[in-house]
Amino acid sequence: MQFNSDQEFFTFLLEEIENDRITLPSLPEVALEVREALDKGDITASKLADIIAKDTALSAKLLQVANSPLYRARAEITNIQMAVMRMGYDTVRTLMMSLAMKQVFQPTSPLLSNYLQEIWQSSVNISAISRALSALAPNLDAEQAMLAGLIHQIGKLPILTLAEQMPELANNETRLGSLLEALHPQIGGVIMKHWRFPEALYKVATEYCHWQRQPDNGEADYVDLVQVAYFENLASNGKEPPVAPAQVAAFERLGLEPEIESIEMEGIEETKALFA
Repeated sequence: MQFNSDQEFFTFLLEEIENDRITLPSLPEVALEVREALDKGDITASKLADIIAKDTALSAKLLQVANSPLYRARAEITNIQMAVMRMGYDTVRTLMMSLAMKQVFQPTSPLLSNYLQEIWQSSVNISAISRALSALAPNLDAEQAMLAGLIHQIGKLPILTLAEQMPELANNETRLGSLLEALHPQIGGVIMKHWRFPEALYKVATEYCHWQRQPDNGEADYVDLVQVAYFENLASNGKEPPVAPAQVAAFERLGLEPEIESIEMEGIEETKALFA
């Protein structure tokens, strides 16, 4: 099948999604249950711990996170209820979503494996830097910043799923790469709405490539964190940025000079370790 433009491919992909021929990425059931329970309110730490315990992998990971250097537990946290009480409901809600992301990026074919591994590793790096950068913006939450980094390229997943069904596209790395870069923000917005993620994260998925964007209130937001983290990640891997850092307004809103090599941050390696 031939597509005359990126928009034609996008329209076709949306039709495939709407007709259930392409399934959007789904979050683990327990992560969704935690969110629903907290959205309803009036839940005890004990009952929330019971929900989390249904997923042994996520439970074990949450305990590991609670005892990690990032959260500086004064004494060892030995069960999920203690973790919930120590970290608080809002932190647990966001952490459950973040920890669930690794399952979303699990490949189902050799074609997807290489692409997903590269996207996931880049997302983890940017997530860790975003979390560290949140210290520069008192109005932003560190855990939400971490999640923002993990989802910023989520829109690439359905494109890869469709490519898996189209050998002529899967075997054309140049064309596939072009579609991934051009369309993933739009598809990311579709996924954010499907997952019912907050507007702040919808903006991350759809706007992080708008380098000269200006937030409505002029304050730094999660898109800014991800943009600066994106540039820092490129620099650390010796890659050229899409535009000169001086053209990216996010640096100024975070009080940074656009000399990305000079940014000093703590906790990045510890955050990466959460997703190893």
